[in-house]
Amino acid sequence: MLTVLLATRNRSRILKQVLASFCQLRSPSSGWKLVVVDNGSTDSTYEVLRSYENQLPLEYRPEPTLGKNTALNTGLAAVEGDLIVFTDDDVFPKPNWLVEMQSAADKHPEYSIFGGPILPRWEVPPPRWVQWVEQSPAYAVTDPSLEAGRVSPRLVYGPNMAIRAGLFTADTRFNSSIGPRGANYAQGGEMELIIRLSRQGHKAWHVPDAAVEHLIRQEQLKKSWVMQRAVRFGRGEFRLGYIEEGNDPDQSLGVLDELKRELIKEGLKIVKATLLLRRERVFRCSWRFHYLRGQIIEARSLARKHRFATRLASIDN
Repeated sequence: MLTVLLATRNRSRILKQVLASFCQLRSPSSGWKLVVVDNGSTDSTYEVLRSYENQLPLEYRPEPTLGKNTALNTGLAAVEGDLIVFTDDDVFPKPNWLVEMQSAADKHPEYSIFGGPILPRWEVPPPRWVQWVEQSPAYAVTDPSLEAGRVSPRLVYGPNMAIRAGLFTADTRFNSSIGPRGANYAQGGEMELIIRLSRQGHKAWHVPDAAVEHLIRQEQLKKSWVMQRAVRFGRGEFRLGYIEEGNDPDQSLGVLDELKRELIKEGLKIVKATLLLRRERVFRCSWRFHYLRGQIIEARSLARKHRFATRLASIDN
C-alpha cells in the first residue's frame, strides 16, 4: 500500500479539478490512500474535500499553522503503507502514476527516493518570452530527456516525488523554516529534505512513466511573478548550497561583498542590454539580478538569526 500526501491552501477551484483527475487513477494492487492537509484555508476547500469522500480513499487533516512543510509534517501522522508519494494541489497525474511509482519502488529496493516527469499544463497559452524562463526553478518542471535510472537528488522535485515511509523517523521531518509560508520565503522545502536524505546515503531513481502535469496559472505568466520567483529561488539556493553543507551561518556575511559586486555587474548588463534593445538579454540578466538579490536577502537573514540565537544562549548561560 502507498499513501499520496499533499498540502493545500485556498485553491478550492483548482483542487476540485485535481481531485477529479485523481478519480481516474489506476490503483496499485496493494491499494492506496490520499491524505490532504488543509493549511488554514478560508475558501471552500473543506466542502470540496467532503464532496470527494465517497469517490476517493481520502483522509482530511487540518493544520492551521501557516507553512507547507508544517502541513506535510502533520500529514505524515496519517500515512499508511511503505511508500509516500508527494505532490501539490495544482498537479494533475497521469492514470498510471501510482502503479508506476509502486512498481519502481518494488523493482529497485536499493533506492529510497523516486521522482517522475513534471510537464507544464498551461492555464492559458504562454507568451513568447516564456521560452526565456528557466523552467525548472520557475515552474518546477523537469527535463523531458531524463531516462530511467539513478539521478541526482537535485532532479527530484516536490510535485512528483516518492520516499519510502521507513525513512521518516521521529528525527526526520520536513524543515518548516524553508518553503512556502506566505508571500516571502526561501524556495526549496522538499529539496532540503531530499538533499539531507541523500547525504545519509539514500539514492534517487527516475521513473519516466510516472508523469504528472503541473498547472501554470495565468498569474504565473507575468514577468513580475517570474522575477519574484527568482528571488525565492536565490534564497533557497543560498540556504541549500551554503548552510546545508555545514557552514557556520555567521560566516554568510562573508560572501555579501562578492554577491553585491555580482549584483552590480548584472545591473550594468541590464542597462547595456536595454540600450541595445536586446529583450531576451534584458530578461535573462534580470532573472540573474533577482536571483542574486535573493541570495543577499538570505545571507543577511541567516546571519541575523544566528547572532540573535547566540546572544540568547550567552544570556541563558
